[in-house]
Amino acid sequence: MPDLQADVVVIGFGAAGASAALEAAAAGADVLVIDRFGGGGATALSGGIVYAGGGTIQQIVAGVSDTPEAMFSYLRTETGDAVSEETLREFCEGSKDLLAWLVEHGVPFEGSLCPDKTSYPTNRHYLYYSGSERSAAGVAPPAPRGHRAVGRGTSGAVLYAKLAAAVKSKSVRVLTQTRATELIQDENGRVTGVICLSLATAPGWAATAHRVLHKLGKKPFLYLGGPGRRMHRPVARLEKHHAKELRITARKGVIIAAGGFIANRAMVREHAPAYRGGLALGTVADDGSGIGLGVAVGGETRLLDRISCWRFITPPTTFLHGIVVDQKGERIGDESRYGAALGEAMITKHDRRAWLFLDQPLVRESWRKLRGQTLWFQLMQAVYLLTRARVSAGTIGQVAAKAGVDPAGLAAAVAACNEAAEAGRDPLGKPADLLRVLNSPPYSLIDLSVRPRPAYPAPMLTLGGLVVDEKTGHVRRSDGTPVDGLYAAGRSAVGICSNSYVSGLSLADCVFSGRRAGRHAAGEPLPTAES
Repeated sequence: MPDLQADVVVIGFGAAGASAALEAAAAGADVLVIDRFGGGGATALSGGIVYAGGGTIQQIVAGVSDTPEAMFSYLRTETGDAVSEETLREFCEGSKDLLAWLVEHGVPFEGSLCPDKTSYPTNRHYLYYSGSERSAAGVAPPAPRGHRAVGRGTSGAVLYAKLAAAVKSKSVRVLTQTRATELIQDENGRVTGVICLSLATAPGWAATAHRVLHKLGKKPFLYLGGPGRRMHRPVARLEKHHAKELRITARKGVIIAAGGFIANRAMVREHAPAYRGGLALGTVADDGSGIGLGVAVGGETRLLDRISCWRFITPPTTFLHGIVVDQKGERIGDESRYGAALGEAMITKHDRRAWLFLDQPLVRESWRKLRGQTLWFQLMQAVYLLTRARVSAGTIGQVAAKAGVDPAGLAAAVAACNEAAEAGRDPLGKPADLLRVLNSPPYSLIDLSVRPRPAYPAPMLTLGGLVVDEKTGHVRRSDGTPVDGLYAAGRSAVGICSNSYVSGLSLADCVFSGRRAGRHAAGEPLPTAES
């Protein structure tokens, strides 16, 4: 296969890469997208949630009142110093237009509001409270901002398919089964292209086997980890034996949109050793190779130690009325906060251990609510928690002894919880409507600890990446200067969600940062002979 040329070369074909390609093509650039597999990446395996607000059409249809300022005030509590205040304001003020842009490119959303606090809405609802907005009501008026692409089950596949179709309709070239291995630089350090290993000229049987085996291994990798890694080995062997070198010239710029590094266990151990034993939320291509490409040409990284670990306790919503305690019996925090907040607290402060305390009425109510509040994977998780993960006894002391929790500490926590419920005010911030007096035995403790369990995994994704100029998406060196011709987006880059994640914020950031990189790469002046 002869070497290729394009104005803009995009590495990775998920939400960030597709958004970058669409913007670059809209600006008149000749765009080539490459992907190690068939495209989709973690986006296609995701829930398809886009965090958006400030008065989207879907919020208006649902009768929800929201403003960019309220969205900004809440997100400031989540994002910390990941991005500047100026960038966060730009994100919030442009949020409803970002969602409208997705709709223009075929991604379907609607305003059917979920009435319950949940980790993921059922197929009847496509707008919900996807973060900790209600727990932060004192900071900003809460509003549901989790916009789920319309589709049964986890609808990330729908979102990706619509973006991919839009990309191809714009005459963007997409070269799959092609892995970027090195960036090409000129004598001035400007990135001018990519060296790849591609199956484009491989025998038909090898390309077909590569495509089929990767597809078969994606779900096992996501849900089972080890078996999925083993299923990928023949895919890697096919690449090793049949991929040929391909050089691609980028006349204006290269955009790295190749995902994070949760599949690279060595890299996770190096930067975030506490985060082990979780479920890698991504594909085998989320191996940090895109970040490595940027580092190799001088790019700086930041927040590689930030990993989001999810510990959801809903559905059923009745679990929110209980209290989550550690081994000392002490409450961990507000149970209604987003699951990543609970997961981070467990890993960083409580030795990965936690239990949910319920009394008998809550257990009975939980069983009754399962059918109406769960999708299949949530039902499996909830049944496991209510059966194999649960111990019960007639007294607080007895159930604590069964679970290995300090009885005195648990008794004190329950007493404080009951006092808060009677007063209608929780010192840890849980909304008053979720407070409940827990005094009806038998009592239960449900083990929420972070450890490998197929029925109750702890999904994890990496949040940090290459440092970029927040106005252009240019990859930056440690001295603040840009690496000419190189951009990064999505989880390959530091972005809106790189300090703290709530559902939909990563996909929203992928679209936001991908579009930014695409616009600026397309507008990059062509290098002159003198430069």
